[in-house]
Amino acid sequence: MSLTSFIGAIELGLVYSLLAFGTYISFRILNVADLTVDGSFVLGAAVSAVFTFSGNPVLGLITAIVAGALAGTITAVLQTKMGIQPILSGILTMTGLYSVNLAVMGGKANIPLLNKSSIFTYAEQLFAGKPYKIAALIIIISAVFVLLNWFFRTQLGLSIRATGDNEAMCRASSIDTDFIKIIAFAISNAIVALSGALVAQMQQSADVNMGAGMVVISFASIIIGSAIIKNKNITLGLVSVIIGSLIYRFIIALILTTNFPPSYLKLISSLVVIVALSVPNIKSRMEVAGLRRGRI
Repeated sequence: MSLTSFIGAIELGLVYSLLAFGTYISFRILNVADLTVDGSFVLGAAVSAVFTFSGNPVLGLITAIVAGALAGTITAVLQTKMGIQPILSGILTMTGLYSVNLAVMGGKANIPLLNKSSIFTYAEQLFAGKPYKIAALIIIISAVFVLLNWFFRTQLGLSIRATGDNEAMCRASSIDTDFIKIIAFAISNAIVALSGALVAQMQQSADVNMGAGMVVISFASIIIGSAIIKNKNITLGLVSVIIGSLIYRFIIALILTTNFPPSYLKLISSLVVIVALSVPNIKSRMEVAGLRRGRI
């Protein structure tokens, strides 16, 4: 692997760790596979691209976060107030967001941002002669990490974690679990949209189809990370997400150095998730089988 590929893998691993942060909240904490991610990722990128194109990249990031939170709120309302199943509500929101994203992008499938100032342009001026993209991403990810780590130790954050563990018990304790879910999904998709916004500014373009497979990528990052670091608490869980995202990107970078067709990357991502999910179960069954043989 060349130095350029190595640095590129770190950059992508860091920026997509934010995507995994958002998915971690719904998938690990609430135990819901939120498919809104594919749409809210593009929504963040689209909003960011529009503002960046007009010369307001920082405002683009802020607006992307708000837009992502609104998308997550819609998904949560469909679940809690409309009685629609979690997976189906995510699919419905994701499908609707395709048209919304096109509308945000002015009906264009792609918005190029070449020669437009972004937060990475500012970072290049600030960290002259250094890997400025990595430095900027580390600062942003550290801020999100600290905020999430603090938030999930507050009363509201603990209520979200408790709702994911045992919703019936929380309702019996007079906790408004519907409100809790709305807050959790809003935060989750806000972070996902921030990831999309940063990707658009980093790659200097936004495409309406760039969200395809984001759920699988985030799941792969979460599962790889949890296989390395057992998620004993929220801090280790968030750290494992970053590590998993970086490892996943290194795997993809290594594959790209071979003659393997890039068109099979989505298949590889799916296989990584399948293996990561299956190995613990297979290992557990083998241990049980070994114990049974020992008793015979």
